[in-house]
Amino acid sequence: MKHFTCILSFFVFNFSFIFSQAIMDANTKSDLNFIKSNYAQSNDLRLKFPIKNYNGESCISLLCKSSVDRLNSLKDKGYSIASSSIGVRSLRMPISRLNDLNTLDFKNVYVEIAGKFKPTLDRAIADLRADSVHAGINLPQGYTGKNVYIGVTDWGFDYSSPVFYDTLLNQTRIVAAWDQYKLSGPNPSGFSYGTEYNTPNDLISAGSDTANIYSFATHGTHVASIAGGSGGGTQYRGVAFEANFLFVTFLIDASAVLDAWEWMYQKAQADGKRLVINMSWGLYHFGTLDGTSLLSQAITSYTDLDVLFVNSGGNNGNVNFHLKKVFDNDSIKTKVDFYPYTSHSKMWGQSIHAWGESGNSFDMAIQVASTSVLAESPYYSTANTNTYIDSFLVTSNDTIWYNISADSAHPLNGRPQMRFRVKNTNTSLKVILKSRSNSGTVHYWNVTELSNDVGNWGMPFSFFGSGSVWGDSNNGISEPSCSDDVISIAAYTAQYYTGGGSLAGGAAASFSSNGPRYDGVMKPDVAAPGVAIASAISSYTDNSYTSIASVPFNGRTYHFAKFSGTSMASPMVAGVAALVLQANPYLTAREVKEIIKLTCRQDNFTGSISAAGDPKWGWGKVNAYAAVQLALQYLGSNEILQDYSWKIIPNPSTSLISISDINFLQKPIQIFSIDGELVLESNEASIDIQNLNNGVYWLRICKNGTVEQQKFIKL
Repeated sequence: MKHFTCILSFFVFNFSFIFSQAIMDANTKSDLNFIKSNYAQSNDLRLKFPIKNYNGESCISLLCKSSVDRLNSLKDKGYSIASSSIGVRSLRMPISRLNDLNTLDFKNVYVEIAGKFKPTLDRAIADLRADSVHAGINLPQGYTGKNVYIGVTDWGFDYSSPVFYDTLLNQTRIVAAWDQYKLSGPNPSGFSYGTEYNTPNDLISAGSDTANIYSFATHGTHVASIAGGSGGGTQYRGVAFEANFLFVTFLIDASAVLDAWEWMYQKAQADGKRLVINMSWGLYHFGTLDGTSLLSQAITSYTDLDVLFVNSGGNNGNVNFHLKKVFDNDSIKTKVDFYPYTSHSKMWGQSIHAWGESGNSFDMAIQVASTSVLAESPYYSTANTNTYIDSFLVTSNDTIWYNISADSAHPLNGRPQMRFRVKNTNTSLKVILKSRSNSGTVHYWNVTELSNDVGNWGMPFSFFGSGSVWGDSNNGISEPSCSDDVISIAAYTAQYYTGGGSLAGGAAASFSSNGPRYDGVMKPDVAAPGVAIASAISSYTDNSYTSIASVPFNGRTYHFAKFSGTSMASPMVAGVAALVLQANPYLTAREVKEIIKLTCRQDNFTGSISAAGDPKWGWGKVNAYAAVQLALQYLGSNEILQDYSWKIIPNPSTSLISISDINFLQKPIQIFSIDGELVLESNEASIDIQNLNNGVYWLRICKNGTVEQQKFIKL
């Protein structure tokens, strides 16, 4: 049989804004070109890209970064840029105005398409040591997350569930919810889409969020109940069961979640509450995976404002979807495994993402083979592939489609990158990836891509014969868990005693993604229970589940079920962070993260973890009890403007200070230098400070189980 190769590389678009005033990476340029050319002919683009109707126009969601003045100027000119407390913002650009990105208005504005996301108790609470915190064992009191807000960005919230009420089932603990899918409004202040519910009656009337790409989901209810559910009269109580909630059902793209964070931040600021945001979702299709992405930069900016972020690390720990190659004027080849087209109605193909080292370049190509090579593409290099390539290979029986975009130096991190997407519906044909370079290290990931662009699971790189290589499961932390300031969470099976009295569980979850980040920074940060976690199910869901318990409440029945994933481990740690912040609200977000890492425990399953951390466990298993203990001893550097019932008199002072209302004293009064060194302790209300050097000091007390601190001046 005669086989032939048809290598027809054609540029679908040749737009002027390929060299636009706006700064973009190659993936964004090529995707915007494709959208602009094909939108009028294809409704499917709404599934693949973050395109929605806003005010009667079809708009694509983007992220943008520039100076505050430049972004405000764009907003004044009528562009739909969200108000924000940071320099990274969401931008909703009408498809009809995409050419505006080529105007001077957008000069030096970095723009990228908002990537789309996918979501990634009883025994677990004890394994986490949170039960000791609740009971207040050898602590000033029990801690339950009271006066802390937990924000959950997810899908499938049941606003009516009893687990989101107080333990007496009298009052909801949901402060507000924003359903970005619901069009009827009212919109939240400062945002032009979605519906906000901010009263108990509104929440009850709504019942749940609306159906979306995940239909009537339950993921958000399950996740939020792990973080802070009251149990609804069952034993399935969450970690911080007296915390309050902010829920956002977001539009599955990065610009929408950026708006969600800003909305949550504004709510917490207005109410004077500390905020922990849980994100049980992630993706590999977008971002830089090294902490430099726009989403990572946004997280850092909010962390500077003392918002704490917790994120599931990913569920690709048992898939060899990664390759690392240190090149020395040589090459590699491997088989690209495909997710079965019969297993998902939206299956498009495989998306291979590759990142190299700054100052180097690399080439990629594919072959199509059966018992022998039937067709192959040319090599494409990051050094000179500066246009979007959409092409195909033809055998006598089938057509293999592929498209490519690449940067010689990505605008955010200076690294060469290539996205090589392949569609092959013939299971009898193998797709072989080839790559070569003179020098440098290159990382490759093989991730399933759906026609609606949502798919966060990897598929293997496989050995297929002499000279080929296997993939591995290393460097598998997803966006945005790879951000420097996120607490990135791994999962393990909670340890418990069986009915016979023997100890079971405790091992790492096979699915939990492995680190480190491909630039060597250690991720995940910590591990928490994430296997067979019992939690609440939305009473409105049409997702499948196996009920393990149910309770009646206000005329409805509410079920509980067990799910597994780092999605379940992440809210465990979000709940622990709320316990820590209740105990010591003076801690900065970074101090809370450090405390949680420092107090992790190690056991026979983790082994001895070095100071550098471990790619499976991070710094170990989270220990809520030890974290709260350390938080109570920690001098937080976050200043809180608050009127206290006690005062330091006189202030300033030269020799003696007195503390009013000493009846609350639960432990010795402590005085710290401004840089955190403990310099004096006293059990008395009057303290002699004449031996202290002149300067500013912190005086710290523990009142009703919570740290309070004020500054005074020694003259």
